[in-house]
Amino acid sequence: MTENKKVPKRISQAVLNSLKGGVVPRIGLPYIAVGRKNEIEALLHDVDIISEGGASFRFITGRYGSGKSFLLQTIRNYVMDRGFIVVDADLSPERRLQGTRGQGLATYRELIGNLSTKTKPEGGALTLVLDRWISAVQTEASQETGLMPGDPGLLAATDRKIMAVTSSISELVHGFEFARLLSAYYHASMEGDDETKAKVVRWFRGEYSLKREAREELGVNVIITDDDWYDYLKLFAVFFRLAGYTGLMIMVDELVNIYKIPNSITRQYNYEKILTMYNDTLQGKARYLGIIMSITPQALEDKRRGIYSYEALRSRLAEGRFSRPGARDLLGPVIRLEPLVPEEMLVLCEKLADMHADLYNYERQLSMEDLETFIRIEYGRIGADQNITPREVIRDFIELLDLLYQNPGTAIASLLESDEFSYAKSDAVSDDTGDGFVEFTI
Repeated sequence: MTENKKVPKRISQAVLNSLKGGVVPRIGLPYIAVGRKNEIEALLHDVDIISEGGASFRFITGRYGSGKSFLLQTIRNYVMDRGFIVVDADLSPERRLQGTRGQGLATYRELIGNLSTKTKPEGGALTLVLDRWISAVQTEASQETGLMPGDPGLLAATDRKIMAVTSSISELVHGFEFARLLSAYYHASMEGDDETKAKVVRWFRGEYSLKREAREELGVNVIITDDDWYDYLKLFAVFFRLAGYTGLMIMVDELVNIYKIPNSITRQYNYEKILTMYNDTLQGKARYLGIIMSITPQALEDKRRGIYSYEALRSRLAEGRFSRPGARDLLGPVIRLEPLVPEEMLVLCEKLADMHADLYNYERQLSMEDLETFIRIEYGRIGADQNITPREVIRDFIELLDLLYQNPGTAIASLLESDEFSYAKSDAVSDDTGDGFVEFTI
């Protein structure tokens, strides 16, 4: 067995179950991360820009199962470690960027519901962030004045600090009402008014559907709507920075669901929303804000109904004349994921084999030769160089591990030479195929 850092069993279980089910685990990614070094470095460069008050917008494109969601989750963990707040959502028929029946607002609600910090990575952290902000302001005011909690002078000093934050936000679009609600939350906290606090949080979550209701309960004349929800995320980004965080990262997965919208006008409205967000980040209209969206190549490049059907976006996103497979421009707005090479998949399979053995308390039976044979067979299939994805290889491999564990007497060779694998074996292990997958350098 390799000398890997011991993985807690609950994390091993979550990782293996998620990968076998074809989904990306929310935890444990550092234990299995391989490849994507250049892509991660490019995205982390964006993180540095955002932390200094800038903004960024990136598309990650790749085939189904190529690792888009994995890369998103990896960056999610990185930026939370650096003090960012992350909101993420998967688009669906009910969640779009713009819609006639509240689909855009539904996406906003999903994003806010998944609001995560390093100390609460599972989501639902909005109240935690608000309470931490108030506590931090009180502590800072106490240290500056030397006054103790309960002293009226401390309350006045805290009020002034709260006012400084809300005043800077009130100058932004929709900022006046946003600032009023932050102030209302603070005063409700001071007075122990949990009911008002809950109403403010409900407003921030976009759960008020009538202006009249918001006016009666909170004294504000606006609510978050399908048209302006993104403006409030820009406000949150500035507020989070003032509250002591590094910035806000928005992650939107499954953008292909916009491509699938049958109505061309509705698709165009969604692409127009993307253009607005893209322009905001490049023109300096957003601060402390990063946006990453994942999409399939077809949904991006199809000039009939994909993002490239919207000329204003196509002209901004289309790849230049010099980029080619193996030499992509990772500083542009679109990061195109290249397939993981066999050597990288071999390293990943070794990590998964060790993790599986640790989880089920057995000595790993698969040798490096067995792992190499498995990879050769997978990559030796006809068309594998263009069509194989990490998801397919990983699912096959975890199934292989499960079968070997549940059937201790089974010979590894009998599984690798089964009907499902053997049809590709003759090509995969031949030395004269010229496919480049026979020799491994580990």
